[in-house]
Amino acid sequence: RYRGLTLVLTFLCYTSYHLSRKPISIVKSQLHPNCSSLSPNPSNDSNSSTACSWAPFDGDNYKELFGALDNAFLVAYAIGMFISGIFGERLPLRYYLSGGMVLSGIFTALFGLGYFWDIHVLWYFIVVQVCNGLVQTTGWPSVVACVGNWFGKGKRGLIMGIWNSHTSVGNILGSLIAGVWVSSSWGLSFIVPGIIITVMGVICFFFLVECEWRVTCNEKDSEAVPSNEGPLSITGQSSMDRSDSPTEPAEEPEAISFLGALRIPGVVEFSLCLLFAKLVSYTFLYWLPLYIVNVGEFLGTVRWERAWQGEQLLTPPLSFAAHFGAKEAGDLSTLFDVGGILGGIFAGLISDYTGGRATTCCVMLVVAAPMLFLYNHVGQNSIGTSIAMLIVCGALVNGPYALITTAVSADLGTHESLKGNAKALSTVTAIIDGTGSIGAALGPLLAGLISPTGWNNVFYMLIAADVLACLLLARVVIKEVRGWCGHIARKRGYVRT
Repeated sequence: RYRGLTLVLTFLCYTSYHLSRKPISIVKSQLHPNCSSLSPNPSNDSNSSTACSWAPFDGDNYKELFGALDNAFLVAYAIGMFISGIFGERLPLRYYLSGGMVLSGIFTALFGLGYFWDIHVLWYFIVVQVCNGLVQTTGWPSVVACVGNWFGKGKRGLIMGIWNSHTSVGNILGSLIAGVWVSSSWGLSFIVPGIIITVMGVICFFFLVECEWRVTCNEKDSEAVPSNEGPLSITGQSSMDRSDSPTEPAEEPEAISFLGALRIPGVVEFSLCLLFAKLVSYTFLYWLPLYIVNVGEFLGTVRWERAWQGEQLLTPPLSFAAHFGAKEAGDLSTLFDVGGILGGIFAGLISDYTGGRATTCCVMLVVAAPMLFLYNHVGQNSIGTSIAMLIVCGALVNGPYALITTAVSADLGTHESLKGNAKALSTVTAIIDGTGSIGAALGPLLAGLISPTGWNNVFYMLIAADVLACLLLARVVIKEVRGWCGHIARKRGYVRT
């Protein structure tokens, strides 16, 4: 009876984590707005030399400073994630998760208080980002371990694909909530999400059932494991392996070591793949609203110049994107996350049916590369094209990312080589997501360094990362394809003796 409660509660918990991460991408365009498009008396009352930007982000190097903010959070998150899984295996998940959420709320609110305290020094925002990145690592290993304890492997891809929509739902809600105050009092764009995640942390403390006791876990696992898996899973593990553990109380197994988790087949390949997949996803997460504003302004200027020279344009000189402010660009960017929800569910469903987690990821990554190219070149031509391309790109980029961080992590954390030791789930999840977080840190940093040379170069970088993510899964994909071929041959009676 606690399975549904755990699923809903962990969904809401991690939704609040992503809700609190999103405001920075919305507020960027307000920290350094286009001053020529503002009235002589902007609402920002800072003492910056430009009168409309917030110091220290009022200089020509504002993109590099934004990249430093993103990188401070993401590098701390990546480093902390490798340690977080080890703590998660040894501490009560309920205390660990709720404590991390309360601290995350405090540091998110502190960033927004910089507006009301009139703080204009870069180090304050950097320190807050670093601390927030460290405490937010408590979330992912904890929620995946909780869900993995309650749900068996057979339908794990679909269940976790739907459950993993919390990432996109959190991004959408974070964008909408931050957009309410971004043009008036941007500090509230951080304070309100900080309050929300703190409240959710308190609720988690009182109501989360983590399946901590061995007898309860074994009983729930035996009920949850169905037998209708695909023709071959990536590990070759049958549905009965999950329920082999005894139902009587037994001595608690020791938590797996870091090196022991790395030796599990598939952990290294999926970790490196996630590094590049998350690089693409987080670059969109942190830079998409600013890209929409900047490219819209550029296209508007170019179209006016061409119209002034007498050229016939297929669309009006002022394209839709030229009118987008910080709030409108943030609202449009949520469509990328809408696509991410659909992509995560689709990837989970297909991988459950085929049993090929790696192949599903690889196919979606292959298709994503040309879609990113098309979005950069034709995505701003009309509002309809932009909406369609954002949804498609979101599905193809976030589908593999969602599948690897949820179902694949849970599969590897309960691999047959562990002989029923459930203490590996949080560590394996932390290794995979921690490696991916290195890419999440690199993506926004590279975007900040490359974007001054042109947004085209940023998209070339994203396409290259997408291709590398696909290539890193080649060995696992080949193994899955061979397994399917062998399964078909045995089914037809062509079995070598």
